[in-house]
Amino acid sequence: MSQILQLTPFVLCSSLEAQIEFYCKKLRFTCNFRQENYAFLRLDQVAIRLLECPPRSDGKPLGDNQSFYIDVDGIDELYEEMKGRLAELPEGRVRPPFDQPYQQREFHVIDEDGTLIFFGQDIRPR
Repeated sequence: MSQILQLTPFVLCSSLEAQIEFYCKKLRFTCNFRQENYAFLRLDQVAIRLLECPPRSDGKPLGDNQSFYIDVDGIDELYEEMKGRLAELPEGRVRPPFDQPYQQREFHVIDEDGTLIFFGQDIRPR
């Protein structure tokens, strides 16, 4: 019987080196594999695949209209752990934790090429 194991989105980037540094130093990912224009990164039970690409012909950032969501437990603790490193990013690239009307507590981070990363926790009453 087959089993689905995980989803690992491709995240397009203009500089593989810069994105590896961003995800590893700012967001705690670990680079498990790397070759010329590709890297596989893991953070606990989630993973992403970085793919270095040429610039878009329309001049927009590679991550424009690209995003992914990471479900977590302990959203505020995770943010506090990352807060010092995230504070080094330019203004507008981090949104601190807040509650959404759809009963998720989230914080948002934008990577080096404009991909929006959501970290979120279910806050529905139990």
